[in-house]
Amino acid sequence: MRELAGRLTAVDPDAGAAVQVITYFDRLAVDRAGLESLVRGAAVVAGCPARLVDDGRRVRVRVRPDGVREDDGTPVGAGWPSAALEPGGAPALWLERTAGGPSVVDAVILERAAAAIRDVLDRTRGRAPASPAEDPALLETVLDATVPEATRSRAARRLGAGPGTRVRALASADGRPRVLLGYPDAPPPDAELPPGRLGVGPAVDVLDLPRSWDDARTALRFTADGTARDPGPRVVRAEELGGVALLAGLVAPGAQPPSDVRALETAAAGAPWLLATLHAVASTTSQRAAAAEINVHHSTLQDRLTHAEHLLGWPLRTPQGRLRLHLALTMRHLARP
Repeated sequence: MRELAGRLTAVDPDAGAAVQVITYFDRLAVDRAGLESLVRGAAVVAGCPARLVDDGRRVRVRVRPDGVREDDGTPVGAGWPSAALEPGGAPALWLERTAGGPSVVDAVILERAAAAIRDVLDRTRGRAPASPAEDPALLETVLDATVPEATRSRAARRLGAGPGTRVRALASADGRPRVLLGYPDAPPPDAELPPGRLGVGPAVDVLDLPRSWDDARTALRFTADGTARDPGPRVVRAEELGGVALLAGLVAPGAQPPSDVRALETAAAGAPWLLATLHAVASTTSQRAAAAEINVHHSTLQDRLTHAEHLLGWPLRTPQGRLRLHLALTMRHLARP
């Protein structure tokens, strides 16, 4: 990035604008923007329509420079600035600029937008969908609050969700968005959900899916792999979090974790049993239930708790100590990059 910025700085007067473009698309990528948001960004920054066409993945998105999606069946124009999504691949992203020819800024817009789009497609799928419900372009559309309601409604109907249908958004650790039809009145059982860590959004009207998606992504941050090193629930439902969800706004992913979380990590480094033991203590109704959860004798659990209290520096067998432990374990998940 520094090398590119240095080269662009020598190209005046476009250099400053090009550097701003780089920063803009890098921010969209960090925020995990969807396909339509990325194409919209290219159109707005370039000041002309932008078009993404990947027939192999059945992806077609066209956005006007005013930010409005407008599906257009007209053929790609000769001479439009374009970029491929893969090295050596065919052009898939175009700026519909018919006059003046491509500029340095156009090239940077295409390069950064194409890279971000490629990342989205890589984490959502690598083949054409077997059904519309698997189509990431449709899913990105119905989950994006910036997409006009009429466009989201059309995409929802193609997914099989007509007006008034109650649906849930699912956020998974692999980054692939999903929409779950059914279960409008009760959370779906774990056995009927996809594998891996999963955040389940609340049931909403199909046009409110962006809200369910935001809640699902928050719930995902509270999940765990369910291993000795990462104990905790694999599936977390947003509607069951209650006020605990507010912690997500206080602990930033990848930032310096709170002191209690650092204490947990330091203690666990020298005691492989510690995290699973403390999770059992924090998540069960009694110490005997915790001992049964991790299949140890009650006296063994007491010895472990004494050792853990020494390592952590606070009591674990009082209501206040258990609350502090529960918060520390929860914040440990939230601090995950």
